[in-house]
Amino acid sequence: MKILKNPKFALGLIFSLFFLWAISSNLLPTMIRQLMKTCELNTFEASFTETAYWLAYFICPIPIAIYLKRYSYKAGIIVGLLTAAFGGLLFIPVADLHMYSVYLLIFFIIAVGMCFLETAANPYVSVLGDASSAPRRLNLAQSFNGLGAFVAAMFLSKLVLTGNDFSRDTLPTDYPGGWEGYIVDETSSMRMPYLILAVMLIVIALLVYLTRLPQIDEESGDERQGKLIDFSVFRKSNLKWGVIAQFFYNGGQTAINSLFLIYCTKYAGISESTATTLFGLYMGMFLLGRWIGTLLMVKIRPQDMLLVYALANVALCAVISLCGGWVGIWAMLAVSFFMSIMYPTQFSLAIQGLGSATKSGSAFLVMAIVGNACVPQFTAYIMNQNEAVYQIAYVIPMFCFLVCAFYGWRGYKIK
Repeated sequence: MKILKNPKFALGLIFSLFFLWAISSNLLPTMIRQLMKTCELNTFEASFTETAYWLAYFICPIPIAIYLKRYSYKAGIIVGLLTAAFGGLLFIPVADLHMYSVYLLIFFIIAVGMCFLETAANPYVSVLGDASSAPRRLNLAQSFNGLGAFVAAMFLSKLVLTGNDFSRDTLPTDYPGGWEGYIVDETSSMRMPYLILAVMLIVIALLVYLTRLPQIDEESGDERQGKLIDFSVFRKSNLKWGVIAQFFYNGGQTAINSLFLIYCTKYAGISESTATTLFGLYMGMFLLGRWIGTLLMVKIRPQDMLLVYALANVALCAVISLCGGWVGIWAMLAVSFFMSIMYPTQFSLAIQGLGSATKSGSAFLVMAIVGNACVPQFTAYIMNQNEAVYQIAYVIPMFCFLVCAFYGWRGYKIK
Protein backbone atom coordinates (compact mmCIF):
# COMPACT_ATOMS: atom_id res chain seq x y z
CA MET A 1 0.00 0.00 0.00
CA LYS A 2 1.31 3.43 -0.96
CA ILE A 3 0.17 5.05 2.28
CA LEU A 4 2.47 2.75 4.28
CA LYS A 5 5.41 4.20 2.34
CA ASN A 6 4.31 7.81 2.78
CA PRO A 7 6.70 9.77 5.07
CA LYS A 8 3.82 11.90 6.38
CA PHE A 9 1.89 8.80 7.40
CA ALA A 10 5.01 7.48 9.12
CA LEU A 11 5.47 10.73 11.02
CA GLY A 12 1.80 10.60 11.99
CA LEU A 13 2.38 7.15 13.48
CA ILE A 14 5.27 8.53 15.54
CA PHE A 15 3.03 11.37 16.74
CA SER A 16 0.43 8.77 17.80
CA LEU A 17 2.98 7.29 20.22
CA PHE A 18 2.93 10.54 22.19
CA PHE A 19 -0.86 10.17 22.46
CA LEU A 20 -0.63 6.57 23.68
CA TRP A 21 1.93 7.01 26.44
CA ALA A 22 0.03 10.06 27.67
CA ILE A 23 -3.09 7.93 28.14
CA SER A 24 -1.04 5.39 30.09
CA SER A 25 0.68 7.84 32.43
CA ASN A 26 -2.35 10.08 32.94
CA LEU A 27 -4.54 7.20 33.99
CA LEU A 28 -2.34 6.89 37.07
CA PRO A 29 -3.99 9.69 39.12
CA THR A 30 -7.35 8.00 38.53
CA MET A 31 -5.94 4.60 39.46
CA ILE A 32 -4.40 6.03 42.63
CA ARG A 33 -7.80 7.31 43.70
CA GLN A 34 -9.47 3.99 42.82
CA LEU A 35 -6.82 1.87 44.56
CA MET A 36 -7.32 3.90 47.73
CA LYS A 37 -10.83 2.41 47.75
CA THR A 38 -10.27 -1.12 46.47
CA CYS A 39 -7.08 -1.81 48.47
CA GLU A 40 -7.99 0.45 51.44
CA LEU A 41 -4.90 2.68 51.21
CA ASN A 42 -4.10 6.14 52.54
CA THR A 43 -2.75 8.96 50.34
CA PHE A 44 0.91 8.13 50.98
CA GLU A 45 0.51 4.37 50.41
CA ALA A 46 -1.41 4.88 47.16
CA SER A 47 1.28 7.24 45.85
CA PHE A 48 3.57 4.24 45.36
CA THR A 49 1.55 3.51 42.24
CA GLU A 50 3.56 6.33 40.67
CA THR A 51 6.79 4.85 42.07
CA ALA A 52 6.17 1.45 40.47
CA TYR A 53 5.39 3.04 37.10
CA TRP A 54 8.18 5.60 36.94
CA LEU A 55 10.86 3.37 38.43
CA ALA A 56 10.93 1.62 35.05
CA TYR A 57 12.05 4.92 33.53
CA PHE A 58 15.15 4.86 35.73
CA ILE A 59 16.03 1.19 35.26
CA CYS A 60 15.34 0.69 31.56
CA PRO A 61 16.59 3.63 29.41
CA ILE A 62 20.25 2.57 29.18
CA PRO A 63 19.43 -1.02 28.12
CA ILE A 64 16.85 0.41 25.73
CA ALA A 65 19.37 2.85 24.26
CA ILE A 66 21.79 -0.05 23.72
CA TYR A 67 18.99 -1.99 22.01
CA LEU A 68 18.19 0.99 19.75
CA LYS A 69 21.83 1.35 18.74
CA ARG A 70 22.17 -2.33 17.91
CA TYR A 71 18.93 -2.48 15.98
CA SER A 72 16.82 0.59 15.14
CA TYR A 73 14.25 3.10 16.32
CA LYS A 74 11.57 1.06 14.57
CA ALA A 75 12.47 -2.17 16.34
CA GLY A 76 12.43 -0.41 19.71
CA ILE A 77 9.03 1.14 19.04
CA ILE A 78 7.47 -2.22 18.14
CA VAL A 79 8.91 -3.94 21.23
CA GLY A 80 7.65 -1.09 23.41
CA LEU A 81 4.13 -1.18 21.99
CA LEU A 82 3.78 -4.93 22.46
CA THR A 83 5.25 -4.89 25.98
CA ALA A 84 2.85 -2.18 27.12
CA ALA A 85 -0.07 -4.01 25.46
CA PHE A 86 0.84 -7.18 27.38
CA GLY A 87 0.78 -5.24 30.64
CA GLY A 88 -2.62 -3.77 29.83
CA LEU A 89 -4.09 -7.18 29.04
CA LEU A 90 -2.89 -8.47 32.41
CA PHE A 91 -5.60 -6.35 34.06
CA ILE A 92 -8.20 -8.82 32.81
CA PRO A 93 -7.07 -11.89 34.80
CA VAL A 94 -5.52 -10.22 37.87
CA ALA A 95 -8.14 -7.60 38.73
CA ASP A 96 -9.95 -10.15 40.91
CA LEU A 97 -6.89 -10.74 43.12
CA HIS A 98 -7.24 -7.39 44.95
CA MET A 99 -3.48 -7.38 45.66
CA TYR A 100 -1.78 -3.99 45.56
CA SER A 101 1.63 -5.58 44.90
CA VAL A 102 0.31 -7.28 41.74
CA TYR A 103 -1.10 -3.99 40.45
CA LEU A 104 2.29 -2.37 41.03
CA LEU A 105 3.96 -5.09 38.94
CA ILE A 106 1.50 -4.51 36.09
CA PHE A 107 2.12 -0.77 36.13
CA PHE A 108 5.86 -1.47 35.99
CA ILE A 109 5.44 -3.73 32.92
CA ILE A 110 3.33 -1.12 31.12
CA ALA A 111 5.91 1.54 31.94
CA VAL A 112 8.75 -0.57 30.50
CA GLY A 113 6.91 -0.58 27.17
CA MET A 114 6.21 3.13 27.32
CA CYS A 115 9.86 3.76 28.20
CA PHE A 116 10.83 2.15 24.88
CA LEU A 117 8.50 4.56 23.10
CA GLU A 118 9.78 7.68 24.87
CA THR A 119 13.45 6.77 24.47
CA ALA A 120 12.93 6.25 20.74
CA ALA A 121 10.27 8.79 19.75
CA ASN A 122 11.55 11.96 21.47
CA PRO A 123 15.00 12.00 19.80
CA TYR A 124 13.52 10.66 16.54
CA VAL A 125 11.26 13.68 16.22
CA SER A 126 14.04 16.04 17.36
CA VAL A 127 16.65 14.92 14.82
CA LEU A 128 14.21 14.36 11.95
CA GLY A 129 14.62 17.83 10.48
CA ASP A 130 16.43 21.11 10.99
CA ALA A 131 18.10 21.39 14.42
CA SER A 132 17.01 25.01 14.92
CA SER A 133 13.33 24.05 14.77
CA ALA A 134 13.67 20.93 16.96
CA PRO A 135 12.04 22.48 20.09
CA ARG A 136 9.03 23.64 18.06
CA ARG A 137 8.77 20.30 16.25
CA LEU A 138 8.95 18.35 19.51
CA ASN A 139 6.35 20.63 21.09
CA LEU A 140 4.06 19.92 18.13
CA ALA A 141 4.54 16.18 18.64
CA GLN A 142 4.01 16.62 22.37
CA SER A 143 0.67 18.33 21.69
CA PHE A 144 -0.59 14.83 20.94
CA ASN A 145 0.67 13.93 24.41
CA GLY A 146 -1.56 16.69 25.74
CA LEU A 147 -4.49 15.29 23.77
CA GLY A 148 -3.91 11.84 25.28
CA ALA A 149 -3.76 13.37 28.75
CA PHE A 150 -7.08 15.15 28.13
CA VAL A 151 -8.78 11.96 26.89
CA ALA A 152 -7.51 9.99 29.90
CA ALA A 153 -8.61 12.63 32.40
CA MET A 154 -11.94 13.69 30.93
CA PHE A 155 -13.30 10.39 29.60
CA LEU A 156 -11.39 7.27 30.69
CA SER A 157 -11.31 8.42 34.31
CA LYS A 158 -15.11 8.33 34.34
CA LEU A 159 -15.01 4.65 33.32
CA VAL A 160 -12.88 3.90 36.39
CA LEU A 161 -14.34 6.15 39.10
CA THR A 162 -17.91 5.08 39.77
CA GLY A 163 -18.81 7.94 42.10
CA ASN A 164 -19.24 5.54 45.03
CA ASP A 165 -16.86 6.24 47.90
CA PHE A 166 -17.58 4.07 50.91
CA SER A 167 -15.62 2.67 53.81
CA ARG A 168 -16.53 -0.44 55.75
CA ASP A 169 -18.36 1.80 58.23
CA THR A 170 -20.26 3.94 55.70
CA LEU A 171 -21.28 1.22 53.20
CA PRO A 172 -25.12 1.09 52.93
CA THR A 173 -26.50 -2.02 54.59
CA ASP A 174 -28.53 -2.87 51.47
CA TYR A 175 -25.55 -2.71 49.07
CA PRO A 176 -25.69 -5.91 46.89
CA GLY A 177 -23.10 -8.38 48.16
CA GLY A 178 -22.03 -6.16 51.04
CA TRP A 179 -18.40 -5.06 51.30
CA GLU A 180 -17.15 -7.83 49.00
CA GLY A 181 -19.71 -6.88 46.38
CA TYR A 182 -18.63 -3.25 46.59
CA ILE A 183 -14.96 -4.19 46.11
CA VAL A 184 -15.82 -6.42 43.13
CA ASP A 185 -17.79 -3.60 41.46
CA GLU A 186 -15.04 -1.05 42.02
CA THR A 187 -12.31 -3.43 40.82
CA SER A 188 -14.19 -4.40 37.66
CA SER A 189 -14.33 -0.77 36.54
CA MET A 190 -10.52 -0.70 36.24
CA ARG A 191 -10.37 -3.26 33.42
CA MET A 192 -11.99 -1.46 30.48
CA PRO A 193 -9.57 1.50 30.03
CA TYR A 194 -6.58 -0.84 29.92
CA LEU A 195 -8.29 -3.22 27.52
CA ILE A 196 -8.97 -0.27 25.20
CA LEU A 197 -5.36 0.89 25.53
CA ALA A 198 -3.97 -2.59 24.82
CA VAL A 199 -6.00 -2.94 21.62
CA MET A 200 -4.80 0.47 20.40
CA LEU A 201 -1.18 -0.45 21.15
CA ILE A 202 -1.41 -3.71 19.19
CA VAL A 203 -2.98 -1.99 16.17
CA ILE A 204 -0.29 0.72 16.12
CA ALA A 205 2.45 -1.93 16.49
CA LEU A 206 1.12 -3.69 13.39
CA LEU A 207 1.02 -0.44 11.42
CA VAL A 208 4.56 0.49 12.47
CA TYR A 209 5.78 -2.96 11.41
CA LEU A 210 4.23 -2.51 7.95
CA THR A 211 5.30 1.13 7.50
CA ARG A 212 8.59 2.37 6.06
CA LEU A 213 9.85 4.89 8.63
CA PRO A 214 12.08 7.74 7.38
CA GLN A 215 15.77 7.05 7.88
CA ILE A 216 17.86 9.55 9.83
CA ASP A 217 21.62 9.91 9.76
CA GLU A 218 23.02 10.54 13.20
CA GLU A 219 25.65 7.82 13.00
CA SER A 220 29.32 8.59 13.48
CA GLY A 221 32.52 6.58 13.65
CA ASP A 222 32.16 5.94 17.38
CA GLU A 223 28.67 4.54 17.03
CA ARG A 224 29.47 2.34 14.06
CA GLN A 225 32.43 0.94 15.99
CA GLY A 226 30.06 -0.28 18.70
CA LYS A 227 30.12 2.38 21.42
CA LEU A 228 26.76 1.42 22.89
CA ILE A 229 26.33 4.03 25.63
CA ASP A 230 28.35 7.23 25.91
CA PHE A 231 28.76 8.61 29.44
CA SER A 232 31.07 11.34 28.18
CA VAL A 233 27.94 13.10 26.94
CA PHE A 234 27.73 14.67 30.41
CA ARG A 235 30.64 16.90 29.40
CA LYS A 236 28.01 18.88 27.53
CA SER A 237 26.64 21.27 30.13
CA ASN A 238 23.28 21.62 28.39
CA LEU A 239 22.77 17.85 28.72
CA LYS A 240 23.99 17.72 32.33
CA TRP A 241 21.72 20.54 33.48
CA GLY A 242 18.96 19.21 31.24
CA VAL A 243 18.93 15.90 33.12
CA ILE A 244 18.72 17.78 36.44
CA ALA A 245 15.94 20.03 35.14
CA GLN A 246 14.00 17.07 33.77
CA PHE A 247 14.24 15.27 37.13
CA PHE A 248 12.69 18.20 38.97
CA TYR A 249 10.18 19.09 36.26
CA ASN A 250 8.83 15.55 36.07
CA GLY A 251 8.69 15.25 39.84
CA GLY A 252 6.85 18.56 40.21
CA GLN A 253 4.42 17.87 37.39
CA THR A 254 3.56 14.38 38.61
CA ALA A 255 3.17 15.55 42.21
CA ILE A 256 0.45 17.94 41.08
CA ASN A 257 -1.13 15.52 38.57
CA SER A 258 -1.22 12.47 40.84
CA LEU A 259 -2.69 14.31 43.82
CA PHE A 260 -5.25 16.38 41.89
CA LEU A 261 -8.19 14.00 42.35
CA ILE A 262 -7.25 13.31 45.97
CA TYR A 263 -6.96 17.06 46.62
CA CYS A 264 -10.44 17.60 45.14
CA THR A 265 -12.28 14.71 46.78
CA LYS A 266 -10.54 14.28 50.14
CA TYR A 267 -9.48 17.82 51.01
CA ALA A 268 -11.73 20.17 49.01
CA GLY A 269 -14.85 18.02 49.54
CA ILE A 270 -15.78 17.72 45.85
CA SER A 271 -17.66 14.70 44.45
CA GLU A 272 -15.80 12.23 42.22
CA SER A 273 -17.98 13.15 39.23
CA THR A 274 -17.14 16.85 39.54
CA ALA A 275 -13.50 16.08 40.30
CA THR A 276 -13.04 14.03 37.12
CA THR A 277 -14.58 16.85 35.09
CA LEU A 278 -12.17 19.32 36.71
CA PHE A 279 -9.33 16.90 35.99
CA GLY A 280 -10.40 16.89 32.34
CA LEU A 281 -10.32 20.70 32.33
CA TYR A 282 -6.91 20.54 33.99
CA MET A 283 -5.56 18.40 31.16
CA GLY A 284 -7.44 20.53 28.64
CA MET A 285 -5.43 23.52 29.84
CA PHE A 286 -2.28 21.46 29.33
CA LEU A 287 -3.30 20.71 25.74
CA LEU A 288 -4.20 24.35 25.10
CA GLY A 289 -0.82 25.41 26.46
CA ARG A 290 0.97 23.02 24.09
CA TRP A 291 -0.82 24.41 21.05
CA ILE A 292 -0.29 28.03 22.01
CA GLY A 293 3.31 27.41 23.03
CA THR A 294 4.11 25.74 19.71
CA LEU A 295 2.77 28.80 17.87
CA LEU A 296 4.62 31.27 20.09
CA MET A 297 7.94 29.51 19.49
CA VAL A 298 7.86 30.74 15.91
CA LYS A 299 8.64 34.21 17.30
CA ILE A 300 10.02 33.60 20.81
CA ARG A 301 13.15 31.69 21.76
CA PRO A 302 12.28 28.38 23.50
CA GLN A 303 14.59 29.08 26.44
CA ASP A 304 12.90 32.44 27.05
CA MET A 305 9.47 30.82 27.09
CA LEU A 306 10.76 28.15 29.44
CA LEU A 307 12.03 30.77 31.89
CA VAL A 308 8.77 32.75 31.89
CA TYR A 309 6.54 29.68 32.15
CA ALA A 310 8.60 28.21 35.00
CA LEU A 311 8.50 31.46 37.00
CA ALA A 312 4.72 31.65 36.45
CA ASN A 313 4.39 28.19 38.00
CA VAL A 314 6.56 29.17 40.95
CA ALA A 315 4.12 31.98 41.69
CA LEU A 316 1.06 29.76 41.18
CA CYS A 317 2.40 27.04 43.50
CA ALA A 318 2.91 29.75 46.12
CA VAL A 319 -0.79 30.64 45.76
CA ILE A 320 -1.80 26.98 46.19
CA SER A 321 0.42 26.65 49.29
CA LEU A 322 -1.07 29.75 50.90
CA CYS A 323 -4.74 29.36 49.99
CA GLY A 324 -5.72 25.74 49.30
CA GLY A 325 -9.40 24.94 48.62
CA TRP A 326 -11.04 26.15 45.42
CA VAL A 327 -8.45 28.89 44.97
CA GLY A 328 -5.82 26.16 44.84
CA ILE A 329 -7.81 24.24 42.23
CA TRP A 330 -8.07 27.25 39.91
CA ALA A 331 -4.36 27.90 40.40
CA MET A 332 -3.63 24.28 39.44
CA LEU A 333 -5.52 24.75 36.17
CA ALA A 334 -3.19 27.64 35.38
CA VAL A 335 -0.16 25.57 36.45
CA SER A 336 -1.19 22.91 33.93
CA PHE A 337 -1.21 25.53 31.14
CA PHE A 338 2.30 26.76 31.98
CA MET A 339 3.72 23.24 32.45
CA SER A 340 2.71 22.35 28.90
CA ILE A 341 5.86 23.30 26.98
CA MET A 342 8.42 22.59 29.67
CA TYR A 343 9.24 18.89 29.15
CA PRO A 344 9.70 18.92 25.34
CA THR A 345 11.51 22.27 25.44
CA GLN A 346 13.99 21.09 28.05
CA PHE A 347 14.44 17.79 26.19
CA SER A 348 15.19 19.38 22.83
CA LEU A 349 17.53 22.00 24.33
CA ALA A 350 19.38 19.27 26.23
CA ILE A 351 20.16 17.08 23.18
CA GLN A 352 21.28 19.91 20.91
CA GLY A 353 24.80 19.35 19.63
CA LEU A 354 25.08 15.74 20.84
CA GLY A 355 25.47 14.23 17.37
CA SER A 356 26.21 10.50 17.57
CA ALA A 357 25.56 10.59 21.33
CA THR A 358 21.91 11.61 20.85
CA LYS A 359 20.54 8.18 21.81
CA SER A 360 22.73 8.12 24.92
CA GLY A 361 21.63 11.63 25.86
CA SER A 362 18.02 10.68 25.29
CA ALA A 363 18.41 7.66 27.57
CA PHE A 364 19.75 9.81 30.41
CA LEU A 365 16.97 12.36 29.93
CA VAL A 366 14.34 9.64 30.07
CA MET A 367 16.03 8.24 33.20
CA ALA A 368 15.50 11.66 34.79
CA ILE A 369 11.79 10.85 34.79
CA VAL A 370 12.63 8.91 37.97
CA GLY A 371 11.77 12.22 39.64
CA ASN A 372 8.20 10.94 39.25
CA ALA A 373 9.07 8.01 41.50
CA CYS A 374 10.14 10.07 44.52
CA VAL A 375 9.00 13.73 44.46
CA PRO A 376 5.24 12.89 44.40
CA GLN A 377 5.71 10.49 47.32
CA PHE A 378 7.47 13.18 49.35
CA THR A 379 4.65 15.60 48.51
CA ALA A 380 1.98 13.02 49.41
CA TYR A 381 3.73 12.27 52.69
CA ILE A 382 3.72 15.94 53.70
CA MET A 383 0.06 16.24 52.69
CA ASN A 384 -0.91 13.09 54.61
CA GLN A 385 0.98 14.17 57.75
CA ASN A 386 -0.37 17.74 57.78
CA GLU A 387 -4.04 17.40 56.89
CA ALA A 388 -4.98 20.63 58.66
CA VAL A 389 -2.68 22.59 56.31
CA TYR A 390 -2.49 20.06 53.46
CA GLN A 391 -1.78 22.75 50.87
CA ILE A 392 1.67 23.41 52.33
CA ALA A 393 2.83 20.28 50.45
CA TYR A 394 2.84 22.32 47.22
CA VAL A 395 6.05 24.08 48.20
CA ILE A 396 7.74 20.92 46.84
CA PRO A 397 6.65 21.41 43.20
CA MET A 398 7.30 25.14 43.66
CA PHE A 399 10.98 24.37 44.27
CA CYS A 400 10.99 22.01 41.26
CA PHE A 401 9.85 24.80 38.95
CA LEU A 402 12.58 27.06 40.31
CA VAL A 403 15.14 24.57 38.99
CA CYS A 404 13.43 24.63 35.59
CA ALA A 405 13.57 28.42 35.60
CA PHE A 406 17.34 28.23 36.11
CA TYR A 407 17.62 25.93 33.09
CA GLY A 408 15.74 28.43 30.92
CA TRP A 409 17.95 31.22 32.24
CA ARG A 410 21.45 29.73 32.06
CA GLY A 411 21.47 25.93 32.19
CA TYR A 412 20.52 25.42 28.52
CA LYS A 413 23.75 26.99 27.21
CA ILE A 414 26.11 24.66 25.41
CA LYS A 415 29.57 24.63 26.95
